Amino acid sequence: MENQSEKPVICFLCTGNAARSVMARIMFEKRAPNYVAIGAGTLVLEGHPMSQRTRKALERFEISDHAHRSSQFGEKHVGVDLVVAMEPSHIEWIRRNFPEVAPRAATLPRLVRELPKEGSLVERIMKLNLAEVEIESWEEVIDPASGDQEIFDSCAIEIDRLIDQLIDRLP
Repeated sequence: MENQSEKPVICFLCTGNAARSVMARIMFEKRAPNYVAIGAGTLVLEGHPMSQRTRKALERFEISDHAHRSSQFGEKHVGVDLVVAMEPSHIEWIRRNFPEVAPRAATLPRLVRELPKEGSLVERIMKLNLAEVEIESWEEVIDPASGDQEIFDSCAIEIDRLIDQLIDRLP
């Protein structure tokens, strides 16, 4: 994705770009106007809207994006400033398929826990040594796919909390 603005671009990444990355992107863009938020997936049916359960979970927060269409992570995303993944397997996928992005890709839980609070965004990200860091099981935001509405609602609550914590760590 070519950045047409001065704002840093953050790509939220999940598997299908239908639930977790959608929730994270929408929540983030409503609270972080100094950034451009986009979403993508690792295994996507291109052009699909978010799931109904995702839409319903977001209604709890009085937010939505009726224009959302799923997007496969690809060459157009390589230039983003930061990839925020929802689980360890997404980071492994980035490392295999887009190794040039690996130094700028981390899970949401890792960023919330470890992103330094000092320096520019680039400096903070580089301090994490993301291309080399060992990926751990605690880094997963549970995938609500095939779950009932309660699971999607719980996922949205978790992502909401994590997005607030991420924003607190960003410049």
